[in-house]
Amino acid sequence: MKAAVVLLPGLNRDRDMIAALTSISGSAPATVWQTETTIPKVDLIVVPGGFSFGDYLRCGAIAARSPVMRAVADEAARGVAVLGVCNGFQILCEAGLLPGALMRNTSLKFVCREVKLEVANAQTRFTTAYSQGQVIRCPVAHHDGNYFADAETLARVEGEGRVVFRYAESTNPNGALNDIAAVLNEGGNVLGMMPHPENLVEPEHGGTDGRGIFESALGLSGRSLAA
Repeated sequence: MKAAVVLLPGLNRDRDMIAALTSISGSAPATVWQTETTIPKVDLIVVPGGFSFGDYLRCGAIAARSPVMRAVADEAARGVAVLGVCNGFQILCEAGLLPGALMRNTSLKFVCREVKLEVANAQTRFTTAYSQGQVIRCPVAHHDGNYFADAETLARVEGEGRVVFRYAESTNPNGALNDIAAVLNEGGNVLGMMPHPENLVEPEHGGTDGRGIFESALGLSGRSLAA
């Protein structure tokens, strides 16, 4: 299974993401620079975390208008799986690929720590490695992770089962509505999440709880959606 990682000025989690995907898939992902207008044929496209374009204007606002993100949108429309992590989540929202927005943490402080995540929907393309309601560990590192959507959008996302992970056991680090840590697009092939699963995929990281997201997206989890 093949993956690609989008590279943008200011991102700083691209190497972590490349290392995680290489370890899990057995081959290094393709890398696609911001000016590219096409993406190689892959099974998964990842937009990693960091501070694209210095987080000027709004987090992800400039990056969302890069040529490569138009290519990502084209691939998403064709059904290719897309994962945005942290700044990648912000970029996907700014690009209109996901509903809602990420606002400043309610603490008004950058938060870097481990949180607990509940698997709110195990029947998605990104969560077949997990069971419904399972609680996993995952690190976060962000300043603008407070998920917000208007009441109508929030009701639709909740009602359609598009909340994939929630912060669990009172570990919500940013004040996100309904403890939302990750959401899907309507088509079920684009996932945005604030926590960093790529930093908990090897025993040397202190655990492997994040590994299942990549195994699921790459079809390596051993459990189909029909199971």
